[in-house]
Amino acid sequence: MRKASALTRFVACGIAAGVLLSGCGQSPEHPDASPAQPPAQAPGNLVTSGADPAALPAGSYVHNPASGRDEVVVPDIAHTALLIGDSQSEPYDGWPRLGLAAVGYKVHFCGLGGTGFVTGNGKTGNYIDALLRGDWKLPYGTPPLIIIQGGGNDASQGATDAQIVANADRLIAALQERYPGIRIAMIGTLARGANYGGGRRSQVDALLGTVAANHGMPFVAVGDWLTKYDLAKNLADAVHMNAAGRRALGSLLEVRLRALHLEAEPAG
Repeated sequence: MRKASALTRFVACGIAAGVLLSGCGQSPEHPDASPAQPPAQAPGNLVTSGADPAALPAGSYVHNPASGRDEVVVPDIAHTALLIGDSQSEPYDGWPRLGLAAVGYKVHFCGLGGTGFVTGNGKTGNYIDALLRGDWKLPYGTPPLIIIQGGGNDASQGATDAQIVANADRLIAALQERYPGIRIAMIGTLARGANYGGGRRSQVDALLGTVAANHGMPFVAVGDWLTKYDLAKNLADAVHMNAAGRRALGSLLEVRLRALHLEAEPAG
């Protein structure tokens, strides 16, 4: 039997649990997590920017002369949110993905476990470095929403407030330059809460809330969700959720996204 084409493999692997995953996630680094989509393999064609994304094969690379970087063609970009994040977002059933799917989005993920606003993991740089040097590729065309999630690895690796704020500002500026007028929202750092042992993770969550406010962006504070919603029992390790916990957090995120009026526009 002939091998399937690269495009066929891309499409077949990109759909799981109702959430389309294109982009750059790799296998998760924590227990009880569903595997992430491997990096998308382009069919090999590189075209000049300016073409209609809907007319190009999924996974094609498009050179953007304005940024000097290649971008990737994502199916149905008009209903696909760009999610930048760490291992909380990486699995195809990660709770940020589930929340986005519940409000009508497909997801293009850019990120990797172990990374953050300041922290890299050896395979890829932190969020802004990964973007600028091409460790992962932004979608071609304009997505309706960008979600930036993270901060946990910065908390555990000793990143300072000043470092986190500076790199978050740089990342936001780069995304706004690439997608003028884009809606961007932020999700903070999952934790137990300041009064229940949340420690630095809860502090970083609050710090990111300040960053979002300074940019006039919607923010979902999750720095006390584990205790506020009695979900610490669903931890698979010190910071990651089991499958039931991911579903519960996804449902909570759905409620917050709707309250912030960040639902996807209906198809058609």
